[in-house]
Amino acid sequence: MDKDGSFVIMDYKQLVADALAPTMADTLSADDIYKKIERPKDSSMGDYAFPTFTLAKTFRKAPQQIATDLVEQLDQSKFEKVQVAGPYINFFLDKAAFSADILAQVSAQGADFGQNENGKGGNVPIDMSSPNIAKPISMGHLRSTVIGNSIAEILKKNGYNPIKDNHLGDWGTQFGKLIVAYLKWGNEDDVKKDPITNLVKYYVKFHQEDKEHPELDDEAREWFKKLEDGDAEAHRLWSWFRDESLKAFNQIYDKLGVTFDTYNGEAFYNDKMQAVIDELKEKGLLKESQGAQVVDLSKYDLNPALILKSDGASLYITRDIATAVYRDKTYHPAMNLYVVGSEQMYYFQQLKAVLTEMGLASAKDLHHIPFGLITVDGKKLSTRSGRIILLDEVLDDSIAMAKKQIAEKNPDLPNKDEVAKQVGVGAIIFGDLKNERMNSIDFNLADQLKFEGETGPYVQYARARAESILRKAADVTPAGENATINDPEAWETVKTLADFPAIVEEALADFEPSDIAKYSIRLAKAFNKYYAHSKILADDAEKPARLALVKSVSTILKESLRLLGVQAPDEM
Repeated sequence: MDKDGSFVIMDYKQLVADALAPTMADTLSADDIYKKIERPKDSSMGDYAFPTFTLAKTFRKAPQQIATDLVEQLDQSKFEKVQVAGPYINFFLDKAAFSADILAQVSAQGADFGQNENGKGGNVPIDMSSPNIAKPISMGHLRSTVIGNSIAEILKKNGYNPIKDNHLGDWGTQFGKLIVAYLKWGNEDDVKKDPITNLVKYYVKFHQEDKEHPELDDEAREWFKKLEDGDAEAHRLWSWFRDESLKAFNQIYDKLGVTFDTYNGEAFYNDKMQAVIDELKEKGLLKESQGAQVVDLSKYDLNPALILKSDGASLYITRDIATAVYRDKTYHPAMNLYVVGSEQMYYFQQLKAVLTEMGLASAKDLHHIPFGLITVDGKKLSTRSGRIILLDEVLDDSIAMAKKQIAEKNPDLPNKDEVAKQVGVGAIIFGDLKNERMNSIDFNLADQLKFEGETGPYVQYARARAESILRKAADVTPAGENATINDPEAWETVKTLADFPAIVEEALADFEPSDIAKYSIRLAKAFNKYYAHSKILADDAEKPARLALVKSVSTILKESLRLLGVQAPDEM
């Protein structure tokens, strides 16, 4: 502990680097040594390892001999032991000192353990979720929503100020199609009774009919042009569709526990596009091509970006340029993030290139965060084809299945309905985020709700188990600064706890929530193994230290789940 009462976090990797540095003063810098230090996969091979392969040419010796020579020169006093294993120098930390340090930090900092101020409060708009008005939120929208929400929490943990922007798809030619479909086949009473279901039905019918009647597409383009030009009837229908859709959307977001800072959809930028078009013209960036207006991106090895169609109508990119300019002026962002499927990677390369040509200050920090598809039974979901699996129904099914499992496992559990919601919704979110975001997911609800294996309920249950132990030992205060623990099975759990701050930074560096999810699984597994092999509640001198470990595990599992947008029940 420092003089002001705050904890100084010991960098144990640096401890290893400092021990090695004097032995290689003329060969590698301290920074280079630090970067080469590894964590062995098998803890029996030590806690840190230094490979000597790259020194073979310099020392003109076999790597194993180099390792042996270096160990003979090392000051080993700060380690339990140091061993040579082939070309590696393996360092075993002082378990008692390390454990006491880590448990003291977590005990003192609680959920703030791992918090850093790297972001210095910088604003980070996150374009996420972004469903289309008059269409249901399907399983296809899950990934952008939960990945974006988790990245927002990870940003906060790293000292940034995330601004979650649900950039609604409330503009574009699809509204011309929807208006035509409603006027031809719609019924006002039906829409009022069940707006989303019926509006989707009309939209699907439009795409079925336009195969035989391509003139419908011309009508749709005319109605969208009317909407852009401020036609009263077109605007009335559009506004009605939007209001009804938002009511339905917010019910699902409430269930997921996801909130937004702004709902500025595409329509919000409709009156901001002309200024952008004028700027592109002033800077000599707009070129005519077959009657349309484009920006030449050949210097980026990209196709021209189509900004205005030959009839003067705008496109997605026109509005996205206006959006980026607005965010740049409003937020002065440290980063500007777009959580959008991987099929749009080329599009975002074009968008970033156009913004760079315009000289937009935040263009260099624009990041597209792509992700893979979610399929069901190996088939892609599509509103246009009518193959929709509603997210709301999946969440309800998951909650119902969780409730049934809880009734079988713990029928006397208080607040069963609330816990079932936390487990059911958490299983869906965790089941998505445990996968690296670029991987596609084939969804299976039953697999995600299992209490065994790499699932949300498994992690939640490990945390609830820790809380149960603490309730049973309510008469004993967990140790604070001097939590010396000698249980052999505790070591892996303590080391895993110590990894949390680095995982928090890595998850942001890669925009990868799965780093947090995989970490939580690893910590839950380590704790469950410790629980199975140790008498935690045995009345002896180390009981307060063991309880400090249990409390630390509970704290960090809950915090890990929170960063994913998953709740952690105290009892299950």
